[in-house]
Amino acid sequence: MNPRRLWTLLVREARATWRNPFTMTILVAVPLAALLVFGFVLSTEVERLPLGVHDASGTASSRRLVAELAAKGTFVPRAFATREGLDHALVAGQISAAVVIPPDFDRRLREAAAGGAPAEIQVLYDGGETVLAGNSEAFLRTLALSTVAELSSGARAQAMGGPAAPSHVSPSGAAGPASGGVRVVTRALFNPKLDGSRFMVSGTFGFVLSFLTALITAVSIVSERLSGTFEQLQVTPATSLEILLGKILPLGAVFAADVVLMVLAAGFLLGVWPEGSVVFFVIVSSFYVLTSLSLGLLISATSATAAEAVQKTVLFSIPLVQLSGFAFPIRNMPAPFRWLAELFPATHYIRVSRAIYLRGEGPLSLLPELSLLAFFTLILVGVALRSIEGRE
Repeated sequence: MNPRRLWTLLVREARATWRNPFTMTILVAVPLAALLVFGFVLSTEVERLPLGVHDASGTASSRRLVAELAAKGTFVPRAFATREGLDHALVAGQISAAVVIPPDFDRRLREAAAGGAPAEIQVLYDGGETVLAGNSEAFLRTLALSTVAELSSGARAQAMGGPAAPSHVSPSGAAGPASGGVRVVTRALFNPKLDGSRFMVSGTFGFVLSFLTALITAVSIVSERLSGTFEQLQVTPATSLEILLGKILPLGAVFAADVVLMVLAAGFLLGVWPEGSVVFFVIVSSFYVLTSLSLGLLISATSATAAEAVQKTVLFSIPLVQLSGFAFPIRNMPAPFRWLAELFPATHYIRVSRAIYLRGEGPLSLLPELSLLAFFTLILVGVALRSIEGRE
């Protein structure tokens, strides 16, 4: 690879991009518009939420509580023998909510029935997954309170030798006067205010960097092929690798600048800043841009016109939005769709983006996802390189 030839190609592409007002407007305006629109307005409903349960009591009362939580189908309980295992699953994103039943749960129920201190359970949420936590919190709190209140009422009736009295739960989720002295303590992790904009902002980076980069690259390459300039490059002494880098690096630099601009816009306009390292996030995002640009080259290689390239990119964006976890929780999808989602590089990038933005995770904890991203990038870059060589 000749550095001078590569530099000439880079300068050529940078000038061509800069001189096109429409392209520059799209490169700057669309990421900001998508960030603000998705951050403000998009929300979803979920079901069959993975629910971690640490039952330190192990009594009939605690087992009934867990069974009632699973009965409605909104939650799928998963037992954890220790509190440490439960906390690790929450941090790792394996579950999005958890219930902790204390060892003295059954005794406290009997004491509450006799007028003593209320029985207490703890509910934990991964506040980073705002859609899941926000839509399930009220239901989980009310169901837990209702079930525990019935258990407490039954214990009171048994102690008095009479039938169980009906119990009620206040709409606020706190135990009402006749709730049997039950209290549910909730705690949201990573995003205590359950701010939906944090969830959507961190996912919007994946949507923009996947869809827009592929679209711009595919359309620009097809347009050059139709005008004959791309074929002129291929008959020059420049190698296929130099042509590939000359095409994707200038656009990659623009989108890397877009990432910085989006981070600043999200911070100053929406009040959403990464919990983790901003530098690490920008580096990962810039690396992911190469993946999307390579995908754009592949789309251009199979498109005869610019319109066809646009249609294929839009068609690709449909599963991108629905299956990558950008808007809809992957863990609530049927198994075949969950497996399919793992084949999208955007799925892994969005996980990394949200882990950095919401949980403040670093390179070591994200190494498996980063390794998969690197694997997808190598494959796409290799195939894109072959597509350029095939046209020489």
